[in-house]
Amino acid sequence: MQINGAHVLVTGANRGLGRQFVLSLLERGAGKVYATARRPDLIDVPGVIPLRLDVTDPASVAAAALAAPDVKIVINNAGIATGANLVTGDLDTIRREMDTHFYGTLHVVRAFAPQLADGAILNVLSALSWLANDGAGAYHAAKAAEWALTNNVRLELAGQRTLVTGLHLGAADTDMMAWYTGDKSAPEVIVAEALDGIEEHRSEVLADDWSRQVKAWLSDDPSVIYRKASEALTT
Repeated sequence: MQINGAHVLVTGANRGLGRQFVLSLLERGAGKVYATARRPDLIDVPGVIPLRLDVTDPASVAAAALAAPDVKIVINNAGIATGANLVTGDLDTIRREMDTHFYGTLHVVRAFAPQLADGAILNVLSALSWLANDGAGAYHAAKAAEWALTNNVRLELAGQRTLVTGLHLGAADTDMMAWYTGDKSAPEVIVAEALDGIEEHRSEVLADDWSRQVKAWLSDDPSVIYRKASEALTT
């Protein structure tokens, strides 16, 4: 799978990692880039095809698939972070996270899968797919569900030779993470790792040191994992 000449659709393309995906795809010579958002008027990158797509609205997703029938790579980037916990958080807010990250990604996969034979899907996940965090319970649960979705879709689409890649990262230097004062990766570095992963036919991309560290902890007992994480974040 080569980026050069490929027709690619990016969700949540108006800001953050989504906008960087669009820029990097153009730099790598993508033949056509559909930059999608709930408000396509906010997309400010020249040379792309702006397209309305609300991943939580199945009708909007279906319309986007009809409008972009030549897409061979789909990048599921759209996301939210509400800060809701599971025990005390507002249930509607928790559902919004799940509707966006799990069901939204699933809507897009189901709509575009028929045209992605010998193509690719990249799902933007997180190190928080594997690591819970007080203050991000809904995000963690939704990203864990999206990780499971990614693994199942990979199996289901293997017969049509669709590459399904999960991208894991810690904090990226975007407006969504502007509040965070710890180490953050440059968006262009994360996106370069992701696009390299597609071209190298990788099922999983660990884009930074934090995602690699969290993945390495997964065989430990949960009490050990969270002690190590706490120590790492305070040193």
